Order: sequence, then C-alpha cells, then structure tokens
Amino acid sequence: MKFKFSSFFILLVLVVTSCARPQDSEGNAAGSSSSGSEQSIQVTGSDTMVNLGQAWAEEYTKTNPNAYIAVGGGGSGVGIAALMNGTADLANSSRAIKDKEISKANELGFGIKEYIVGWDGLAVVVHPDNPVNQLSILQIAEIFTAKITNWKEVGGDDLEIVLLSREVNSGTHVYFKENVVGSLGKGTEFSEEALLMPSSQALADEVTNNIGAIGYYGMGYLSPSQKPIDVSVDGVVFVPPTIENVLNKTYPIARPLHMFSRDNISAAAKAYIEWIMGEGGQAVVAAQDFVPLS
Repeated sequence: MKFKFSSFFILLVLVVTSCARPQDSEGNAAGSSSSGSEQSIQVTGSDTMVNLGQAWAEEYTKTNPNAYIAVGGGGSGVGIAALMNGTADLANSSRAIKDKEISKANELGFGIKEYIVGWDGLAVVVHPDNPVNQLSILQIAEIFTAKITNWKEVGGDDLEIVLLSREVNSGTHVYFKENVVGSLGKGTEFSEEALLMPSSQALADEVTNNIGAIGYYGMGYLSPSQKPIDVSVDGVVFVPPTIENVLNKTYPIARPLHMFSRDNISAAAKAYIEWIMGEGGQAVVAAQDFVPLS
C-alpha cells in the first residue's frame, strides 16, 4: 500500500522527555539507576498518550522525588518494540498487543503484563469553517477510502476532501483502520491519497490550516482550532465525542488505553503503575481530557 507523506512534516518519531534520566558510567539498562535511592523508569510508545504520560510523570515525582521518569512517543508499535529490546520499562499503547508480539516476547524468554489505565474517544475533526457537523461511520469509512472525495457529497461545500491519517506504526491508525475503515469489510485499507501525519499534534495543526482536511486523533487533543464531528452508527442518532459519552458508551469510536511491562517488572515501575491506576493517577487522566477507569 502506498501513502503520500506531507512534505511539511518530515519528522518520523516524536520524543518528549518529561524528566532527564540520569546516566551512569556503566550505561545501565532501562529500570536501573546509578544510586540505590534513585528510581529510573523509561516509558515510551503511544503518541496519543505522550501528554498524559508526561503529566503522570510530573505529578508522580512531586511525591516521589527520587523517581526519574522519561516519557517518549513515536507510536504504540515503537513502545512495544522498546519493551522487547530492553530499552523501555513500560510501553504506552493505544491498541491491544498483537499475538505475534506476545509470541516474540515468549521467544525472548519473558511474558508481557497488560494494564488498562484509562479510556479514550477518537475524535473525527475538520476545520472550524467546514459546515459539515455530523457523519455516520459508513460515511467516514467511505471518505477515508476515497469513495467520497468532495465535501458536497455529505452536505458540505463544493471542495475536495483532504485525508489526514496517523502513520502506520500508530495504535490510533490501527484502531481507526480496524474499527472505522474496516466497517466496509475486514482488511479494508485507507486510500492511497491519505497524508500520513507523524503525530496527533501534527495532524491537528494541518486541520487548523486546511479547510478541506479531515483527520482523527484522541479527544485529549481537541482544541477550538479544530471542530469535532458528531458520529452515528445508524445514521439517525449522532453523538459528539465527550467524556460523558465515552463513559456511557454512546460514542461509537472509543477504546481502552494500555500500558505493558515485562513480567519481571521492576519494583519502581510496579509502584508507578499502581499509582497510575489509583486515585492520583486517574485524576490526571481526567485532567488531561481522557476518561478515567471509574
């Protein structure tokens, strides 16, 4: 499958570091530290979860000053690969782990632990000046497969539709392909006309500057510079992407947020996960406009 890459967005991997991770003279692996009192945790993966991960790290270190937590993005697949090769203690992922990834871990001599740490709704977004306010899942799928190519076909202006997608190693891309584009049939692919964006923020910026654009990202990225579309399964009842609608399961494009670790997780990483799934970590989930576990 061929995709067009936006010439403006050349960056392939987004990495955001929330805390400088100390390095020792012996180049210790992920999860190690140069002092018995310091707790170093490397987290990488889902671009959707980068801001959430950074907020978790900042909040956690307020009450755990000996913890050094580095948070990186690049995509869910990047995070899981880092967990496999030992350069990350924890992988953020906006998709479930694949059977082949579990098999690879087993071949390498360890198992994988999964943690559900929150929920996210995927918002389908357009330029604020686009008059289209609602679309069915079928219409969205037909747009992203180029069966619908002009906004006038769905009640908008006579304007060519510009397709924006996340890159293929993104968990957001995988989920949207399987659950939205895939509504046209298992294995259905995005149109070759789709421009691949290296991050959710890059996609948001492109929508802001292109009146014909349509894209999708985790609703934690919503801002007044893009307009979210109300989505319908049956073409009759249209539901906006809100925390309330994800919680009450009326918004149809919603998914769990995952973290993965090796089964021999370090004590520091285990304590961090437990905090994330507790009251403090879930308050951060809500503050970042994602949906807490309860």
